[in-house]
Amino acid sequence: MRTRRCGTHKRRGHTPGPFNRRRPIYHTRGRAPSTQHPAPRHPAPRHLVIPVTPSCIRIVRMTMLDRMRRHKRWLKWSLALVCVAFVALYFPDFLSTRQDVGAAPNTAVAEVDGRKITVAEFTRAYYQRLDAYRASAGESFDPKLLKQLGIDRQILSLLIDEQAMLAEAGRLGLKVSDAEVRERILRLPGLQENGQFIGEERYRQLLGLQRPPLTPAEFEADVRSQLLAEKLRTALTSWMTVSDEDVEREYRRRNEKAKLEVVSVPAETFKDQAAPSDAELAKYFEKNREKYRMGVKMKIRFLSIDAQALREAITVSPQEARQHYDDNTTQYSTPEQVRASHVLLTIEDKNEAEVRKQAEGLLAKIKGGADIAALATQYSEDPGSKEKGGDLGYFGRGAMAKEFEDAAFSLEPGGLSDVVKSQFGFHIIKVTDKKPAETQPFAKVQEQIVEQLKWQRAQARAEELATEIAAKIKQPSDLDAVARAHKLKVAESNFFERDEPIDGLGPAPEVSQAAFSLEQGQVSDALRTSQGFAFITVVGNQPARMPKLSEVKARVTEDMTDEKALDLARDKAQSLAESLKGNFARAAKAAGLEVETTDFTRGGSVPTVGANAQVDELAFRLPVGGVSDPIVTDTGASIIRVAERTEIKKEDLTAERETLRQELLEQQRGRFVNSYLSKVKERIEIRQNDAVLQQAIPS
Repeated sequence: MRTRRCGTHKRRGHTPGPFNRRRPIYHTRGRAPSTQHPAPRHPAPRHLVIPVTPSCIRIVRMTMLDRMRRHKRWLKWSLALVCVAFVALYFPDFLSTRQDVGAAPNTAVAEVDGRKITVAEFTRAYYQRLDAYRASAGESFDPKLLKQLGIDRQILSLLIDEQAMLAEAGRLGLKVSDAEVRERILRLPGLQENGQFIGEERYRQLLGLQRPPLTPAEFEADVRSQLLAEKLRTALTSWMTVSDEDVEREYRRRNEKAKLEVVSVPAETFKDQAAPSDAELAKYFEKNREKYRMGVKMKIRFLSIDAQALREAITVSPQEARQHYDDNTTQYSTPEQVRASHVLLTIEDKNEAEVRKQAEGLLAKIKGGADIAALATQYSEDPGSKEKGGDLGYFGRGAMAKEFEDAAFSLEPGGLSDVVKSQFGFHIIKVTDKKPAETQPFAKVQEQIVEQLKWQRAQARAEELATEIAAKIKQPSDLDAVARAHKLKVAESNFFERDEPIDGLGPAPEVSQAAFSLEQGQVSDALRTSQGFAFITVVGNQPARMPKLSEVKARVTEDMTDEKALDLARDKAQSLAESLKGNFARAAKAAGLEVETTDFTRGGSVPTVGANAQVDELAFRLPVGGVSDPIVTDTGASIIRVAERTEIKKEDLTAERETLRQELLEQQRGRFVNSYLSKVKERIEIRQNDAVLQQAIPS
């Protein structure tokens, strides 16, 4: 089915509808924490107002998980802390002014198996992610860049995934009782003070501060949804296990290390000797004809709406820019931030008194002059900061647990906390720097605002034009008349294959997809391009065929030259192999080659070789001092020598076995749920309204 990206536009001869059908990409999820707490002093509210909602889970999934992807490791405990702190501070500075969306809150951005995702839900999730990025990025935060990276569609994909999970849970007959909903509220640390429930009045205040506001019933529905999704995940994956062999294999992969010496023979150096003759080219082409088969090609005429051209005609007055600045001050503000290092001693499955005593002993050492970075490296049980001497970098309010945050923000640079207890254990915190809250002056961001408003208005005008034009084009002959009426242009492309750029439009996947599905005589919907929109009609096609050598000679020449150069590089490496097995460094120098030394772990990358399965295997199979045979890659041939190797310690494996087993189990479950949800989304109907989505994105 062809993806439709402009909900108000219809293909000729088809019934229009407000939604676009799509199958979004699934993203692996994080999980909210589960922590036991004492019974509340206040009664639970009548409506079971539960702030651990899909919204709360989204802030974990869409911020911290992104950071986990960008960095090899992240604070295991902070995944949960973000959710906890967010519940406790669900209502910060951005809430009072953010009304800058153009669609009604109850309008559907998408429907998943009949379940609506409203503008209100999307907008709330959008701001949550924006603020989490702002808190973590500090001065480098750039909301414009996030929009360019497609944050809106990422968020909508996550919301769609959640609804698909709920649809499947309903199909399987899974249910959540009122008692289970009530139980969840009693376990939320972010809604308690001194171990006691904060009371219904404060619940309602927090809900009312949301933009758009949330009702108790909406909160209750959210927590039911979260619990239902958790039940589905448990039902799907509770049978899974990770064997001791799998744990050891992964531990070895992460911890076995080798120091490698590498000599490389680049194929590039042999290209001058590898130029093929015409006879060789003809023979090579005959042998590899299928490689050069040309696919079906299409030619189109198109009317394009160029948002960039529209932008150049738009003006924004200083008064309009100032008004936007005043209405969106928080967008140009950086909240107060601290930079801190910490030592974390976890308390799970441990004697709490003994752990506290250990923490107090470490605190005494630091007060006595010991380096907190050295102690964190040795003792901290936070895998994300341990290797960095406990350094957490800069963070704002709402990024850490309340106890941790209160202590950190109360200290001046250089200040050291007492032992601080959170639900994750005992912390010793040292603040190393502080940045005050700061709002960029209007003069500094005026040009940025003007460009932003110009682009927004150009995009809006492009969509308006697309809507107007869609109603006027009934057949291909209408393109020229409509273009003249709107001072636009109609152009004709060259023949192009499905994955090739299109003359005048560049890479345009939607246009290509439409071109290969339309019949001659039809006109497409408004199709999104990198420039704006296009309406197309097919004016010609070429069937798949086998080209003559003369048509593809340049490509054949390049391919054969590369292959011959690679053969020469392999032969050169092979001739050196025996001498390198004697004195590696001397033989390399005699051949005019350099020896590169690199530290290597399984799955790692080696200079000039890259990530390579052969290197992975040889680095830990060859004896220390052993030299490999030539390893051929796309760019040449390399020979490695194992200079040193660090084996794992069995006692370390034993100590980390269960933690690693749980991590692998979560990964295994995530992959399974990922695959399962993809199948679910193939079965159900998913419709997206791109026109509403564009209006829902805050300016």
